[in-house]
Amino acid sequence: MGLFDFIRQLFGSPPDRSGQAADPDPVPEPAPHEPPQKRRPVRLQPLRYPKRRPRTEYNIEEVPAPPYELARYGAMTGHYFDMTQDTDAEQLSRHELPQFATPLELAQWLEIPLGKLAWLTHRYNHSDGPEDVKESHYTYHWLPKRNGFRLIEAPRPFIKMAQQQIQQEILSRIPMHHSAHGFVSGHSPVTNARPHAGKRVVLKFDLENFYANVKFSRVVSIFRSLGYCREAALWLARLTTSAIPANLPFPDGTLRPLLPYLPRHLPQGAPTSPALANLSAYSLDVRLSGLARSFGADYTRYADDLTFSGSEAFLRSLKVFIPLVQQVIRSERFQVNLSKRRVIRNNQRQTVTGVVVNEHTNVSRKEFDRLKAILTNCIRQGPETQNREQHPDFANHLRGKIAHVQQLNPNRGQRLLHLYEQIRW
Repeated sequence: MGLFDFIRQLFGSPPDRSGQAADPDPVPEPAPHEPPQKRRPVRLQPLRYPKRRPRTEYNIEEVPAPPYELARYGAMTGHYFDMTQDTDAEQLSRHELPQFATPLELAQWLEIPLGKLAWLTHRYNHSDGPEDVKESHYTYHWLPKRNGFRLIEAPRPFIKMAQQQIQQEILSRIPMHHSAHGFVSGHSPVTNARPHAGKRVVLKFDLENFYANVKFSRVVSIFRSLGYCREAALWLARLTTSAIPANLPFPDGTLRPLLPYLPRHLPQGAPTSPALANLSAYSLDVRLSGLARSFGADYTRYADDLTFSGSEAFLRSLKVFIPLVQQVIRSERFQVNLSKRRVIRNNQRQTVTGVVVNEHTNVSRKEFDRLKAILTNCIRQGPETQNREQHPDFANHLRGKIAHVQQLNPNRGQRLLHLYEQIRW
């Protein structure tokens, strides 16, 4: 079977009388003196999800008096909105999630006063966000990267406590897609790299502004899909997203680095953001894993790093496969960083999330030599001279790096451990 016959079967083209798949866009044979016509690029069919069980729909009820504290007020109608009537208790019970509907019930679950909940979500601000940096519940740090800047938004203690509770008692109970390895219990960069070991070719994509591209409406939809009513989902989304203040300084004096962060989005630095980002990419993982499987390839994702790998046949199909992957990513409302796309054959060094995978998972020689030099200098000059990044527990930091090497290459790991045991702490 030829490659294009396989593609025709993949997209469901009806077979012709000879039993072969018919070309959905037949191209007539060119005349002897006419140039051949170019084949149209393969386009994906729209994804149609199977119908779920019917769910009772409730209209938002408008009432003249507040139905509960901090209910939304409609200035156009002069009425209040009751958005607590569409809780899916069965869905919440299925995952053993806490049940609450009103802002007061959410505040009681968080064990904070209702006024403090309103303060954490900037409920009374005209902009629905902080007016300036001092009023924000986050600290901001611009981190330079190869083609610009990344904004690190670290939550302050009060909102961080609420986010940790949401992470531990809600988000950690929701299963992620099996292809997701980043920030998932029982998974690591090693488990992400293992399926790609010993392959003819490794194909890597990077999602641009992964956290910032997950906007407020998408986070609301995630909590709604878990079974929470509109009111509860809105409050949970406000607790787990960030709106930057108007006077946040630009890193290079231009507005361009701020553009991805202007709408309310997932903050990179919040404990809830990795899980919410993984849940927002669930449909992406479903579609890309199915696409890879149909081409005989493997697929994994570690946060914003997408990796595919396969045999010689997969390598020959990349001209068709790569545009299809980019179509899926765009249709799922993510952006591809084209400058980081890589096609790595097995005659080159193939690395996946820092792990060498040419023949089997292994640590790179450069990483091993760097860690060996640090341990040797710790023995000779003392560990305080090598803690250049000011890790609060430098001993455990080094021990973790050694454990990573041991997992990939036990012999090299044992040599590093022997050096570590000679350090005088």
